[in-house]
Amino acid sequence: MVLAIDPVTCSVADLAPAAEHLRTGGVVAFPTDTLYGLAVDPMSAPAVRALFELKGRASDAALPVIGASIEQVEACFGTLDAATRDLAGRFWPGPLSLILPAPASFDDAVHAGLGTVAVRVPDHRVARLLAEAFARPITATSANLSGALPAHALADLEASIRAGALVVDAGPAPGGLPSTIVDARTSPPRLIRAGAVAWNRVLESLQA
Repeated sequence: MVLAIDPVTCSVADLAPAAEHLRTGGVVAFPTDTLYGLAVDPMSAPAVRALFELKGRASDAALPVIGASIEQVEACFGTLDAATRDLAGRFWPGPLSLILPAPASFDDAVHAGLGTVAVRVPDHRVARLLAEAFARPITATSANLSGALPAHALADLEASIRAGALVVDAGPAPGGLPSTIVDARTSPPRLIRAGAVAWNRVLESLQA
């Protein structure tokens, strides 16, 4: 099923069918500020298992998560520590993922037993509104089979992904580098994965 959405004028109500699909344990493919991603309810073990099966993803690979806003992230994960919140305030919405302790309500497979999750608020209206419509953060792993090329648009999605997910078609995603992942809970902060936000910008923002 494809849900066609105007990325400029869309509303929470427009994404209600996708949010309801998530509530019933379904997988949703949607655009982010980098690539198309796959969303499920991170609190639902059957939904998380369906996502791993759809992607052919190894069970020891953790899933990134996105939220609609800093406020939604804190409502789910708890109050952010000072350095993490400072980075969130400077770089969200945007391609900077921050490491947070996984809520006890999350299925263990989301964090692969690590106890932490990479979280961000994306700079893409549709992605944020989907999390808002669902009323809590959602997963956002890349919408491709594990090891395959990432998807920038509906046409790039493998047939098995299209068959196994409700697809929110809001036009092509911008592409580019994946999000930078940082753990700011330590001093000094640690770069977990280089990406769209340069590491020196992260360090400079914490020193400002």
